[in-house]
Amino acid sequence: MIPGLVIHISAGIDGRCARERGVKLRIVVPGEHIDSDTVRNASRAKWGPLLLAGATIAEYTSTMFHCKVLIIDGLLTSVGSTNFDNRSFRLNDEATLNIVDKAFASIQTATSEADLARAKPLSHAQWQARPAREKFTEWLASLIDTQL
Repeated sequence: MIPGLVIHISAGIDGRCARERGVKLRIVVPGEHIDSDTVRNASRAKWGPLLLAGATIAEYTSTMFHCKVLIIDGLLTSVGSTNFDNRSFRLNDEATLNIVDKAFASIQTATSEADLARAKPLSHAQWQARPAREKFTEWLASLIDTQL
């Protein structure tokens, strides 16, 4: 997931961040077990605004993690192959199922909470303290993020 649309949503149209609006934005992303280091680096380059807006970003480190699930207000669940970024929405041939059902959302929330508990959260301070080499590699990958 390369932040784009998500950063805009977090910042909010009125400029208030997610935390100030009472929104809990929790994102579990792949850790070191990933099929594309370039995608991971491009993603990590853009986490700062999300973390400042109050998002929780946690890296799933146990195994490969490739879930694309969005749960809103314990009612709407979006699950499928679509990444939540502009490229997937506009260009890629993806499929997503949106389900409006509290019981299904509850099950998915429990699964997501379990995944989050196994993931390693990253604070804004930790993100800023990345080694210069990581920051450079991430910046370099971010130059081609619209193609990833």
